[in-house]
Amino acid sequence: MFRKSRNSNFDQTIEILRSHSFDVAPFAEVAGGVLVSKHGAGAVLVPVPEKNASEPVAIAVSPGVMVAGKLGRLLDRGYQKFIKTPQFEFPATASQLQAIHMFTEELNRITGTLGLYNESLGTTSDVYEYDRLKGREAAGAAPVRPWDRDTGH
Repeated sequence: MFRKSRNSNFDQTIEILRSHSFDVAPFAEVAGGVLVSKHGAGAVLVPVPEKNASEPVAIAVSPGVMVAGKLGRLLDRGYQKFIKTPQFEFPATASQLQAIHMFTEELNRITGTLGLYNESLGTTSDVYEYDRLKGREAAGAAPVRPWDRDTGH
């Protein structure tokens, strides 16, 4: 659910973000996307078609940490959060998680996007991969059922 944005169109929203010290650059990987960054974190915004006039901006790539000019996704493995880029994967630090959280709150406030309760408690990840569950979704051999033995004692 979104609140009505104070900004009437995408270009005005981008200009307001620039005036609030956000770095804005075109993002070639998403059609019409704009990379917005601040505090070492960033997200990709795209314009919303005119028929959805309640919000001029949509988030195409969720907020993550900027690593060597690339946007790193937040990966949760249950015991620790990681930053994943196409070339690297490394453990996330507390300062990086705080940067993502501050960036997301400020971006939501400026664009008029409604923040959710679980997001206010801390950073939410893009991908969840728990080590004990990894690979379970693949079809494997039927589980051994000792109570269905064909042979007797």
